[in-house]
Amino acid sequence: PGEYVLQEVGPDDLTKSVKPKQFLHIDQSECIMCEGCVDICPWKCIHMLSPESVAEAVNTDQPGVDPDDHVVFVVDEDVCTRCGLCVDRCPTGVIIMGKAGVAPRDGDAHQRDTKHGYAYGMRF
Repeated sequence: PGEYVLQEVGPDDLTKSVKPKQFLHIDQSECIMCEGCVDICPWKCIHMLSPESVAEAVNTDQPGVDPDDHVVFVVDEDVCTRCGLCVDRCPTGVIIMGKAGVAPRDGDAHQRDTKHGYAYGMRF
């Protein structure tokens, strides 16, 4: 007890333990603004800016710009642990967790897994 053993580590050992960084993507055009992802996040790192708050920042005097079409999600990347609870919680499947540098698979981007009679988001 209390003793340390030093081991030599080679480049092959390091590449096995390093995983590509994951990212969250939220398809805001399909979001129903239920805020389930915001509520379930244990780290409180997902923030939804309401259409009203976005309307104040967007120039609504321009023709064709409807502030109700703009919902902004902010994910604090420094706090997010990529636990995936938000992906599982999303009832419309618009939150996707993927790995940087990996192209999403072909098919319906909103295909859902069904658990306990409910549709949930999906992970790639």
